[in-house]
Amino acid sequence: MPLPELDGVGVLITGGAGFIGSHLADAAVAGGARVRVFDNLVTGRRENLAHLADEIELIEDDLRDVDACRRACEGVELVFHQAALGSVPRSLKDPASSLAVNVSGTANVFTAARDAGCRRVVYASSSSVYGDSPELPKQVGVEGEPLSPYALSKKMNEDLARVFQRCFDMELVGLRYFNVFGPRQRHDGPYAAVIPRFFAAYAEGQAPLIYGDGEQSRDFTFVADAVRANLLAAGTASASAHGAYNVASGRRATVNELAALIRRLSGGGPEPNHAPPRSGDVRHSLADLAATTAGLGYLPDFDVESGLAKLAESLRLAE
Repeated sequence: MPLPELDGVGVLITGGAGFIGSHLADAAVAGGARVRVFDNLVTGRRENLAHLADEIELIEDDLRDVDACRRACEGVELVFHQAALGSVPRSLKDPASSLAVNVSGTANVFTAARDAGCRRVVYASSSSVYGDSPELPKQVGVEGEPLSPYALSKKMNEDLARVFQRCFDMELVGLRYFNVFGPRQRHDGPYAAVIPRFFAAYAEGQAPLIYGDGEQSRDFTFVADAVRANLLAAGTASASAHGAYNVASGRRATVNELAALIRRLSGGGPEPNHAPPRSGDVRHSLADLAATTAGLGYLPDFDVESGLAKLAESLRLAE
């Protein structure tokens, strides 16, 4: 399925100074779109957009302000809603903030898009919505109970989208990301993801920390595939512009395997240390991509090995 024509299209990217959002801003600018980024810069970073400073409009504001969301949606045809407070551990420490930003903030974005007459909203969901379901691979429609406030917030976002579609005849497409990784992903702070933490540890000659026995598995997704899924979702036919789709590589690796790959790409280093498992983490994750391929025309270009090699190259270039 071809990517949509973006030349001259008004595009809003919430969370556009963040990891995935800034890569999406790159793609939208490259496609000729008029790009507006909305970010409160709490987890996003201005430096992620420094190279686009003359080509985008940056609004520094908060999703929890519906009037700010309305201003951001003025003159916009297409919304990529990427902003959220991520991290399962963060949501366990501060459930109220995760729910306020991820649920109330999303309701504000949907409301603002409705009021502005935006053509479509593509929003970030998460594989965490599968919760305690043991089924592999994960298929839309076979979900379990959420295991964390973060997972609950993403499930509630999908419920919100269904209600807005039903009540207001809007086009809202959810993308269930599976462990996205790549350049610009933060390695610092208590809520950093596993891949940047491992690369940072080996860069410093330290042993990375694995929670649990390391045999938990994940479907790791390179950021370029996540961006392409967003673009495909923006251009898919109206008949497919509803519901949620898995975005992943369609393969899984254990955390122990991941550590070994990163150790090799880093030129060696100590064996990982282990700590007790973390509450709220699922044991295994693997995406079924059949519906995503049929509905969006999506097939991944990267597996975990090629994605990690690409990331390792970018980290070397940044040194």
